[in-house]
Amino acid sequence: MSSLLQDSELAPEGNVVWLENTDRLDYVRQALDKTTRRRGKPRYARDGRMVGYSELAPDAEAGPDSGLQLRRVFFLLPHDRDSEPEGGYQQGAPGEAVDPRTIEPRRVGEKTPRSQRGAAAIASSR
Repeated sequence: MSSLLQDSELAPEGNVVWLENTDRLDYVRQALDKTTRRRGKPRYARDGRMVGYSELAPDAEAGPDSGLQLRRVFFLLPHDRDSEPEGGYQQGAPGEAVDPRTIEPRRVGEKTPRSQRGAAAIASSR
């Protein structure tokens, strides 16, 4: 599944659950994962860590071919800015990265100066 999402793909979402405080995170990665359940913490099979996930509305329909639900997962990889501030994403961000402050149910979220350049870059430009 592509991580570059559109709002129309998120229509069944009911709410977003954060597993961590996102105040200190410049960005989170997001992707749609197939799962057997509409609610609760989904399985996570990537490197790094899950930061949050979406839960679906009770009437969300499963995929006709697979019988699985598509749910959004928010995550960070070991080489992301929060873990390696001087690393490859000191400035810039992965394509699927958005500012967690802009994420809402049924809305993809936005790239912001903070998510793209980092809090340190914004502070130094003032």
